[in-house]
Amino acid sequence: MTQTETYSSILLFGKTGQVGGQFARLGATLGNILAIDRATCDLTSETAVRDFILRAAPGCIVNAAAYTAVDKAESDEAACFAVNAHAPGAMAAAARELGIPMVHYSTDYVFNGEKRTPYVETDPTGPLGVYGRSKLEGEQRITAVGGEAVILRTSWVYGAEGQNFLRTMLRLGAERPELRIVADQVGSPTSSQAIAAATVRILEAGPLSPGVYHMTAAGSTSWFGFAEKIFALAEMPSMPKLVPIATEDYPTPAKRPRNSVLSNEKFAGTFGFRLAAWDESLTKEMEKVNLASPTLTKP
Repeated sequence: MTQTETYSSILLFGKTGQVGGQFARLGATLGNILAIDRATCDLTSETAVRDFILRAAPGCIVNAAAYTAVDKAESDEAACFAVNAHAPGAMAAAARELGIPMVHYSTDYVFNGEKRTPYVETDPTGPLGVYGRSKLEGEQRITAVGGEAVILRTSWVYGAEGQNFLRTMLRLGAERPELRIVADQVGSPTSSQAIAAATVRILEAGPLSPGVYHMTAAGSTSWFGFAEKIFALAEMPSMPKLVPIATEDYPTPAKRPRNSVLSNEKFAGTFGFRLAAWDESLTKEMEKVNLASPTLTKP
């Protein structure tokens, strides 16, 4: 049986998100992608999620859907947990019932960020806010179900399209002469394209090795360093001045982990490859931005 036959039908949740949109495009090499959004299936209803999966009877599930408004989640806990915890649990249960594999994306926010070295999968968790707690519970529900489920923790997701740090920096940089950027939070910016491509590679190789894995770009930087690199690569008529600030100087409803760097050793040992360095991937994303955005073209 070929790999295409194995995954002739892949049910993708979250087709309008950053990673989902990329997987819908790149995953087509695996076979038929049934890409849906929340208008098609109500992710706040575990029954609706289960029934939809059983009716579709796919050969694999990829869950790229999530409640990602980190600050809004602090005052919208029920909706956040419904999408990030309850729905993934229902997906895993349906996948187990059908005997099919599942890929689910999680986050560095399951940790409190106090560790000084990269986090490994066995490190104690300690989310700082609602979003992190909801994603952790989603992991726990999937794990409790069992089955052939792979949970991929990633971090600082961005891309040439969608709502993310890169796009926000370019928009604000075109509007303001000076930007104040947090410099004491460290992580590994990981492009949505790299995440989707790695997921396709994992599914192509199959069968899946169930468990939790850290999957981020290699290397690390601060938000300030990330912004510096973005503007170094941006083809803009003028650049804003970047000012490094402390976390305390930019208060938000939800606390962010200071250290979001994840060790990819388990992932590399299991799947046999690593994601490219964060700045290498950023260069590729900025090439797309510069080609597609006339407002960023140098005079």
